[in-house]
Amino acid sequence: MRITIFDYGAGNIHSLAKALSGSGTDVVVEPDPVRAIETDVLVLSGVGAFGAAADRLAPGRQVVHEALRAGLPCLGICLGMQLLFDGSDESTPNVPGLGLIPGRVTRLNARRVPQIGWNSLEPVGDSLLDDAPLPHAYYANSYVCRPGDESVVRAWSVHESDRFPAIVQCGKTVGVQFHPEKSSAPGLRFLQAFLDRVRQ
Repeated sequence: MRITIFDYGAGNIHSLAKALSGSGTDVVVEPDPVRAIETDVLVLSGVGAFGAAADRLAPGRQVVHEALRAGLPCLGICLGMQLLFDGSDESTPNVPGLGLIPGRVTRLNARRVPQIGWNSLEPVGDSLLDDAPLPHAYYANSYVCRPGDESVVRAWSVHESDRFPAIVQCGKTVGVQFHPEKSSAPGLRFLQAFLDRVRQ
């Protein structure tokens, strides 16, 4: 299985690549969004700012959108999940996201921002959490997704009084606001559960 991590050029993605690597997988890092979809699984990593990442994605925005709509499996982590949406208040001037999931990304409505550390997950319906329970996960974020249709939400988390999607799913695309690669052994099992579902 070829797994391609799209590189925004914003940070070290070594820990994510290591977490995804294993028997039967070939993990590559690709800075070209058009070439990044020539894969079995696309991963949008969780490092960087929305505007800069969306700019790097811009030359291939339409082809990536179409590939995900057509069923290319994709995992978006933290910022990667936010890129699945229409746009973000973090980006000035406004740079569009992939628009795969209608909705917008807004700043956490809380006194303590960013949210850094462990938080609990509240599963909703069928999700990867059925295959790989993850009661708590590691977060490092100031912004969260606000979907127009909450039927895409597979789990919620709450920071202070702000309830926000922890996991969303649209077809074969899964977005997680937390960092599974930093969420200890249960987080690694969650990543494996995603890959197992792709294999099926």
